[in-house]
Parts: sequence; C-alpha cells; structure tokens
Amino acid sequence: MGKFVYEGSVKTEIEDRALTHLQLVMTAKLRRGEPFPFSWREDASVGGGRTTVWVQPSSSLVFKYFGSRQPAINRAWIEALAYTANTPSGLHMVPEPPDDPNAGLEG
Repeated sequence: MGKFVYEGSVKTEIEDRALTHLQLVMTAKLRRGEPFPFSWREDASVGGGRTTVWVQPSSSLVFKYFGSRQPAINRAWIEALAYTANTPSGLHMVPEPPDDPNAGLEG
C-alpha cells in the first residue's frame, strides 16, 4: 500500500498500482500547467468522509510506494482518470477498466 502526501501533511493510502496511474495523470496535467482538484474517500478508521485538495504546479506532492517494481500501465485506466481530472469535480479514483491492447494502433 503506497501513500500520497500533499503539502507534507494531508496523506492517504492508495494501492501501488492505482497510485502509479494517478501519478502519471497528475504529472501530465502539471507539466501542462493545469491545476485541478483531487478527491478521495477516507477510510472509516480515520473517520470516513471525503478529502479534496487543490493541486497546482507549486504543490508539494509525494508518491511513496511500498513495492519497488513499476506495475504495468493500463492506458485505458489513464484515460479514464484523465477524463475525471478534466471535469469540474476533478480527479478521483475510478475502477480499472480492461486494458485495450489495440488502443492507439491504427489498422
């Protein structure tokens, strides 16, 4: 279980595979200078509820992984996450869709 840390104090645990996909979407948006909200549901062990942070190029973000191996990337999941990041409600976790091995290939 990895961790996402925002501005050194707001933290949440996210499974390494999901965290990798979130990191790819976040860094792509920040490279383009696009700020966005990022929301997640809190675990009942910390009181439940939902947290939203405003992510911008000057934000301090830490992606801390439990494992040392980079997981395989699912392009369909990146696209689904990026879609949420471009909506008014902002980036939030969505279930991983099946990966389309033909995505991006012209035939």
